[in-house]
Amino acid sequence: MTTPPTPLPVSPPAHRWLAPAAACTTVVLWASAFVSIRSAGEAYSPGALALGRLLAGTLVLGAILLVRREGLPGRGAWPGIVASGVLWFGLYMVVLNWGEQEVDAGTAAMLVNIGPILIALLGARMLGEGLPRRLLLGMGVSFAGAVVVGLAMSGQGGSSVLGVALCLLAAVAYAAGVVSQKPALAHGSSLQINTFGCLIGAVACLPFTGALVSEAADAPLSATLNMVYLGVFPTALAFTTWGYALARTTAGRMGATTYAVPALVVGMAWVLLDEVPTPLGIVGGVLCLAGVAVSRSRQQTGPTRGNPARPVEGPRHDEERQAERT
Repeated sequence: MTTPPTPLPVSPPAHRWLAPAAACTTVVLWASAFVSIRSAGEAYSPGALALGRLLAGTLVLGAILLVRREGLPGRGAWPGIVASGVLWFGLYMVVLNWGEQEVDAGTAAMLVNIGPILIALLGARMLGEGLPRRLLLGMGVSFAGAVVVGLAMSGQGGSSVLGVALCLLAAVAYAAGVVSQKPALAHGSSLQINTFGCLIGAVACLPFTGALVSEAADAPLSATLNMVYLGVFPTALAFTTWGYALARTTAGRMGATTYAVPALVVGMAWVLLDEVPTPLGIVGGVLCLAGVAVSRSRQQTGPTRGNPARPVEGPRHDEERQAERT
């Protein structure tokens, strides 16, 4: 059954930059996660790394939730919280960590970047979101860039059928988690939704507790610090800023925004890992960013000079009401 589309909240003019800033924060932190996963993955197995990351994220998010005294989200949020917690926080993180051990980085990049396309299709089918021409065009350009980046990064390891299947499963879990989370954000704040989603993901990964304990005893401090970083920043902070931005736009457009991640990974690997990008990788990164710019642009409706178009007011969230009061 198709869910009727929910009107998007309209922010006061002074606060309209917050959603784009939140989306940019998410993209930068998720890009940094690839560098940290590469380091931590040398000492931790996929399930143990996912569990440690989620535990750190849950502790940080839970502490902030208590300080802000936000309490529990509305009853209508829980189906989306449970689904996104199991699929996105839990399954996605485990299978992606595992998949990147089975295929080279280029293959993984190409396969996982099917996710934003699935988000747009599922959003149109399940949430009643449209598929604007600019969104489809931008996603096509960005996916082509992701393929180019993948080809430039390929050859860094072997590939296997299992690895390909795991990366495809990660893309499906990512897309399903995003689409599940979108309706939940109408019944609670981004902090509430992601705190309990992260907690549910951690509970789903508890079978890896033994591996985490044994591997932490032998892991170098740098790998453990990278695991904690993954929990605090690319998980606790980035998922919260993602939820804030997702509540104010469509799932398809937010998914397309993540195509900037491969371009940023190329730059971060250059700076932090001294991995000089190839000309092909630079071209792919530029294509990824160009596609995001196209997909995020809005079609001009051309209002008459004396009667400018006005946005339709939708429901507003607690964060916006609080911002106006302060």
